Amino acid sequence: MTSHEYEEQVLKWRHKKLDDLIKENGWLSLTGLFWLNQGRNLIGSNPMCEVVLPERAPTFLGIVELKGRVARLQVAEGVHVLVNDKLVQKTVLHSDREPKPSYITWNEMRLVLHEHAGHFAMRIWDNQRRNRFTLPLLKWFPVNKHFRFSARYTRYAEPKLSKQDDTFGEIVDDRLDGYVTFRHEGKTYRLDATEQPDGRLFIKFRDLTSSKETYPPSRYHYTEPVNDGKVIVDFNFSYSPPCAFTEYATCIFAPQQNFLPFRVEAGEIYRG
Repeated sequence: MTSHEYEEQVLKWRHKKLDDLIKENGWLSLTGLFWLNQGRNLIGSNPMCEVVLPERAPTFLGIVELKGRVARLQVAEGVHVLVNDKLVQKTVLHSDREPKPSYITWNEMRLVLHEHAGHFAMRIWDNQRRNRFTLPLLKWFPVNKHFRFSARYTRYAEPKLSKQDDTFGEIVDDRLDGYVTFRHEGKTYRLDATEQPDGRLFIKFRDLTSSKETYPPSRYHYTEPVNDGKVIVDFNFSYSPPCAFTEYATCIFAPQQNFLPFRVEAGEIYRG
């Protein structure tokens, strides 16, 4: 791949990251995250509801009843609600951790059962939300191939559960499947990683730009799929997690050992 082709690849990826934020039902359309109680949870624009929708929504849209890990939706009489594009009156909800989540739609609003650290919430999108249309362009370090590393991936004999901080200041379990090692300026560095179903690795990291130019708690990076223990770690494809842009995202941050003691001047810069 030529330098020009490589830069075009990075720029195309950057455009997609912006689109993921501002597109319909993207991160900046999020307008609420309400944790569910066991038992009945009212959904509607009435502020007395457990799940409060924007004012133009029905006063009472329905009920989500949570029993253990099973959530059931009962739609209010006379309210037209779609679940995965089908008109329903009642249904069992599948969370966004499952292969086919239950997306609830009323007009331009969408809801889903969200699972985080063993707890359930209703996540709400509103595609009329102003934030979608006012986000400044994302800011990036110049593309720099010096931060593209040929690495080795080593899988742990058994996945490890690491206690990590999340968006809400709580300590949650984060699964780590192995680690990558790479060389930079004569030294070997190691980062723990989580395997993805498609063979890629998900890495959360911090470095000497954190708290200065980049998002303080951590940046995220997905590698290409591992090939016979070999993998490319390219920090030009590192970015701020969604919680840098919305309070309604649930993020887990980098483990303490994933701190790089040098400046990674590649990837996304945090505007704050």
